[in-house]
Amino acid sequence: MHRTPPNKNKKYPPEVLTDDEVHALLEQCSARTPTGLRNRALIAVLYRAGLRISEALALRPKDLDSEAGTVRVLVGKGKRDRTVGMDAGAFAVVARWLGIRAHLGIDAARGAPLFCTRAGRPLLASYVRTMLPRLARGAGIPKRVHSPPRRRRAANRAQALTKTPMLMQQVALEMGSGP
Repeated sequence: MHRTPPNKNKKYPPEVLTDDEVHALLEQCSARTPTGLRNRALIAVLYRAGLRISEALALRPKDLDSEAGTVRVLVGKGKRDRTVGMDAGAFAVVARWLGIRAHLGIDAARGAPLFCTRAGRPLLASYVRTMLPRLARGAGIPKRVHSPPRRRRAANRAQALTKTPMLMQQVALEMGSGP
């Protein structure tokens, strides 16, 4: 007999992570392995630019402009393009991943997305949706962690950037790369 799960078709409000919880998620990613550094960069982009998982996974290195502090989203919801802001600390975390990519010989000119496997293949959204709750459990975060609540969270963080130290810059410094 086939039973329907009790929470099927139910929507739950997003549980916004605090800066400390995001930091704990980042700390669960290895700072020494290529996949750990890639996952740190992915989480930084998800939380600091307020992107959906599919939007982050569709990014190419050319979509980032660290000088302007922007990320160009070419495959947004409803097939609409948009440009979002991202702080220098998050760009520093991504720059560390880009350095590892180059060292691994992953060539952006051959079409490899920004967040890819060590072989240059695209990451699957299902991998990210599995990874985030696993990292949250490891960090002791009791909230349901899936993809970050987007626009409001990103807007609130962008406004607070001028008032508080940037979490991503702290993470970048811990990883040995400056903003």
